[in-house]
Amino acid sequence: MAKDLTAADVQQVAEMVARARVAMEAIKDYDQAQVDRLAQALGWACGNEKTFLRIAQMGVDESGIGDREGRAGKRFKILGVLRDALRGKSVGVIEHDEAKGITKIGKPAGVIASLIPTTNPELTPPVTGIYAIKCKDAVIFSPHPRAKNTTFEMVRVMRETLKKLGAPEDLFQCVQNPSIPLTNELMAQCDLTLATGGKPMVKAAYSSGKPAYGVGAGNSTMVIDETADIAEAANFSRISKTSDFGSGCSADGNLLIDDRVYDAMRAALVAEGGYLCNAQEKALLENALWDAKGARTINTVAVKAQKIAEIAGFSIPDDRKFIMVEQDQIGKEHKFSSEKLSVVMALFKYHGFDDALKKVVQIYEVGGKGHSCGIYSFDDDHIAQLAAVAPVSRMMVRQPQSKANAGSFNNGMPMTSSLGCGIWGGNITNENVSLKHYMNVTWVSRPIAEDRPSDAELFGEFYNTEVM
Repeated sequence: MAKDLTAADVQQVAEMVARARVAMEAIKDYDQAQVDRLAQALGWACGNEKTFLRIAQMGVDESGIGDREGRAGKRFKILGVLRDALRGKSVGVIEHDEAKGITKIGKPAGVIASLIPTTNPELTPPVTGIYAIKCKDAVIFSPHPRAKNTTFEMVRVMRETLKKLGAPEDLFQCVQNPSIPLTNELMAQCDLTLATGGKPMVKAAYSSGKPAYGVGAGNSTMVIDETADIAEAANFSRISKTSDFGSGCSADGNLLIDDRVYDAMRAALVAEGGYLCNAQEKALLENALWDAKGARTINTVAVKAQKIAEIAGFSIPDDRKFIMVEQDQIGKEHKFSSEKLSVVMALFKYHGFDDALKKVVQIYEVGGKGHSCGIYSFDDDHIAQLAAVAPVSRMMVRQPQSKANAGSFNNGMPMTSSLGCGIWGGNITNENVSLKHYMNVTWVSRPIAEDRPSDAELFGEFYNTEVM
């Protein structure tokens, strides 16, 4: 039976929010250098290799989801977020445009409710914390019940870091016994919600009555055309798919491969550690990954390939890192064309690039619209054509999707752990949620020389024509 919201829950949230506002008041006069120093301290405390590895592995052990050996690989994101935060302005004048007479003043967003997914209990708090402290916000973290101890431990490290520097600990707080009613109350009382997680969480955030940044579901689809470097494409596909056992929405779900290079790409994927299912194994796999109602089975999410095969009722060699199925049909009734959240990948063969574009659109009608796609190609026309039709917010060119679309040191995407999916995905933004989303901005406008085109310039050929 679902827990009901109690008077004690309401009081608990009210007290946390009150403490957060007191903490914000204590740093309201901090200048840019002071908040940058806090951000650097947080970055080191949470992102040093020893601490992050300890808490990351704690998250895998507690939740049962993800790769204990590989989870520490997400540490680079804290470094990247810190880099981006330090390069931006957030206090006082953050931008000045002399020509337009516009000056922008950065101000705190307020008290933020941060909803933490079970897949990132060690990463999302410091990512959110660095951007928030940079803008003099306070954050109340609401962990996923399956990983609440991990989230609480990371927030404890963050609080201790602030304390050592003489800043108020209550800039960061964590709900110790999360529940859906309590989280809903938290979102209703805070100024802004950052919802990184499943569809129900995001829907609740947008229904809270307060502003919210949510994320949409993924179903990352990669196109491999005839110009691709096959060895690179296979290597990057393996890296993306196997990162944390495919726990992220950005992990490659579908590969659309030109028929002229299909066999070579498939062989390269096998060489990278892929296991290709036969027809019987594919049927067993489908029954294991989805229940009778079409929902993903939790015991097959973000676990190693051998475990998935065992649950499905067959075995694969110990050296196989991911599982592949060949697929030709697309639609909601064809489960392998949907998001898989695992080390399972679907291979599609296309015939001509127009067919690839059509299949991309069809796949995103199944799921993942607004999130991400990618292409392995050296044909600029193909890259442009895919970008023109793909209903996604970000497209990676010749990059491992799950290591690149939320920012990497090899591209210019803003570093984040929250990926907006735009109106396609039911989100208010299609950007990577980063520094600018954590602040209010006041636009100061001074008069400039008149900038008014003539009517003839504005109306063009329609000026002075017959009117109704």
